[in-house]
Amino acid sequence: MSRAQLALNVDNLEEAVTFYSKLFDTPPAKLKPGYANFAIAQPPLKLVLLENPGAGGTINHLGVEVESSARVHEEIARLTGEGLFTDEEIGTTCCFATQDKVWVTGPAGEKWEVYTVLADSETFGSSPGHLDTDAEEATCCGAAADGEKATAGTSCC
Repeated sequence: MSRAQLALNVDNLEEAVTFYSKLFDTPPAKLKPGYANFAIAQPPLKLVLLENPGAGGTINHLGVEVESSARVHEEIARLTGEGLFTDEEIGTTCCFATQDKVWVTGPAGEKWEVYTVLADSETFGSSPGHLDTDAEEATCCGAAADGEKATAGTSCC
């Protein structure tokens, strides 16, 4: 089963979790400092909230969660065949999960990822080039492709 992912920046995580829990009538599937995600059955949606004061109400990134690593690799081949630049992250730890993923950038600069979760993690990101909860500033996930610097709560789900 695939489902769309919407990652939002929020000013206040506690306030946002309360609101989205009521809106979708479900508690977060994962809640960590500065981070929450909801696995919503109807409509099929993975909602990710990243506490990023001052950027609340903006899209952090978009994605499609797929059922397997094989599917991520199929998407890498398909997107590359379509002539899109892909940034692959295989076995990466990001957003409190170990994942296989591929990133592409849309025409307006929006970040899209196609990913699968391999396992939960106790850290936000610990792979080289990814955020660590103790790191003050590091390159993270989709931001790595264009050299941007990211802090906890930026482009990484």
